[in-house]
Amino acid sequence: MQLIDFSNTTDILYFTLSLCIIVFLRYVLVSGLFYVLFYVFFRKQYWHRKISTKLRTPGQHWREIKWSGITAIIFALSGVGLVALWQAGYTQIYMDDTYSWWVSIIGLFLALFIHETYYYWLHRWMHRPNIYRWIHKIHHDSIVTSPWTSFSFHPLESILQAIVVPIIVLLIPLHIGAVLLLLIIMTISATINHLDIEIYPQHFERHWLGKWIIGATHHSLHHAKFMENYGLYFTFWDKWMETESPEFEALFREKTESS
Repeated sequence: MQLIDFSNTTDILYFTLSLCIIVFLRYVLVSGLFYVLFYVFFRKQYWHRKISTKLRTPGQHWREIKWSGITAIIFALSGVGLVALWQAGYTQIYMDDTYSWWVSIIGLFLALFIHETYYYWLHRWMHRPNIYRWIHKIHHDSIVTSPWTSFSFHPLESILQAIVVPIIVLLIPLHIGAVLLLLIIMTISATINHLDIEIYPQHFERHWLGKWIIGATHHSLHHAKFMENYGLYFTFWDKWMETESPEFEALFREKTESS
């Protein structure tokens, strides 16, 4: 299957522009949906679960949307590169029944593990003082997060985040559906983690599965404390490396116990 003729400059430009619009609209729609649901429609039911007691700075929404727009362009360019690699036959992406269904399930979990591992160590590196101010500070200017913070990165950080999926599909056999599901998980997870309102149920932090899942409380503590809770989707690297905030479980219980 050929999506685009990479020998045709016009086709490349149209495809790139279309993908930029799609990626940015995905961010706006998902972030906007979570914002409307939890900051407007269900505000009364969930506002006691808000984690930060500080106020967001004037114009913070628009600054985050601006940086997220730049991130969308970079992510779209990464997508163009991924499609070019796929059409050239360099990736492990498949669309038929080349492998059994369980191969894609294992592949998806392996992709999530690789992404988690890559991001955890990248994230710790970005917090080195001489790196932080050049790459990661833009994201941490949002001390109080919201759904709009989810893709608010400096362009250099966006590039470092954009390269991981193309690398993963070069190495791991994944059905095209699993690749799309990975992108959906990335978007929804980033939005939930930056919501600053805990939406997971009471006792989730002690559940056999829930204790490994990062949510708003976990990541809001990272934005507040800076040097703890570096994970992306899961808590296992933070637990293994003893970088999980000792305040996390108590704060989670405080925010969910009155539900």
